[in-house]
Amino acid sequence: MTTDSEHPPHGGNPPSPAGSDDAPTTPGSGKDENTGYGAVFAVREFRFVFAAHVLSILGTVLALVSLAVLVYQESGSAILTSLVFALTVLPYALSGLLLSGIADHHPARRVLVACDLVSAACVAGMALSATPLALLFVLLAVQSMISPLFIGTRGASLVEMLQGDLFILGRSLIRIVSQGAQIVGFGVGGLVLVWLSPRAALCVTVGTFLGSALLLRIGTVARPARRTDSGDLLRRSLASSGQLLSHPRIRALMLMWWVPPMFFSVAEGVAAPFADAAGAGSAGFGLLLAAMPAGTVVSEMLAGTMLRPPARERIALPLAGVCLLPLAAFAVHPPLALAIVLLALTGLCAAYALGMDKWFVEEVPAEMRGRAMSLVGAGLMTLQGVGMTAGGAVAEWAPPYAVIAGGGVLGTLSVFGVLRAVRRTRVPVAGPLPGTAA
Repeated sequence: MTTDSEHPPHGGNPPSPAGSDDAPTTPGSGKDENTGYGAVFAVREFRFVFAAHVLSILGTVLALVSLAVLVYQESGSAILTSLVFALTVLPYALSGLLLSGIADHHPARRVLVACDLVSAACVAGMALSATPLALLFVLLAVQSMISPLFIGTRGASLVEMLQGDLFILGRSLIRIVSQGAQIVGFGVGGLVLVWLSPRAALCVTVGTFLGSALLLRIGTVARPARRTDSGDLLRRSLASSGQLLSHPRIRALMLMWWVPPMFFSVAEGVAAPFADAAGAGSAGFGLLLAAMPAGTVVSEMLAGTMLRPPARERIALPLAGVCLLPLAAFAVHPPLALAIVLLALTGLCAAYALGMDKWFVEEVPAEMRGRAMSLVGAGLMTLQGVGMTAGGAVAEWAPPYAVIAGGGVLGTLSVFGVLRAVRRTRVPVAGPLPGTAA
């Protein structure tokens, strides 16, 4: 999310016209020191983006809890209730392929505000008592399709508003908020529903999206679109996805974003049966779900505050290589306390993302960053859904601990293959993307 200011953000440069020689192109081109999270908040524009993100992530979590309760109250169907969660993930792949072209062909602030307004309208429709469940699911799918476009556009905007190491730390802060929402958001959402009906809680979500849109509109710079060529949106989006995936280096980095989380989600998909088998009930289930995000938050905070940028890059591949090994340790059928520790250790490896952020944005041409980040977000969520579903399916005939261990082993082997591709493509032999300047 972003907003507009007539003055350049503190610590950055005034926005330059697209294609101008002095336009900033990559993070990391500035000073190579650890600037710290405090320096990120010194950038006025980012403060608005961060506040808008906090609002929207709280609204999203509250909406998900409210919709699950609402659908179950009105239908009494566990299958329809699970469809609420599925529809927050399944439309991502379609959106990444069909809508990603919008991110670079329209001004970022306009896209971000429009995404928030469309999301608010969808949730407002869900909150109406006259809305049947079928239409509610349609509205939820539409809102979910908006998310990858929003995330990609915001990510590309951060490159322009945060220079040097500030971009890496800004992206880290956005992820920390998202992970924190997983730790406390669902519990807070449940408490809210003690006082509010599900539809009333959805009205609160409408307010959070409108508040986010307002913050983005008044607090971010009105930058021009990164690309101005015309053409069919669908064709542009599909073509750009093909261009990005055909580039060996970019494809390898995308796989590095996608593969580990797909196997992380296997553990989340069978957390409920694991907790039940351990006799821990809903409390144990909640602790299992919170352990990995908690480790992630600690990991990113430590890497962002204690390590210099070169050190973050040096640890990226080793951490990615071992990140799934704690899940493989589930083969010993750990008790609940040890299982929580193992999941937290998996989260503690998440600092590899800071190095990945720098490599990815350096590799992708400036005029394609919005589409690239939209595609990364779409693939990330889609494959997490695949991993969660696959884990649940296998757990129908195998013990939950064995499913998690198998995911850890298979995931580690898969990550090793991706790491080889990432190392091999460090040498710039692939050249520029087709259709872009060399």
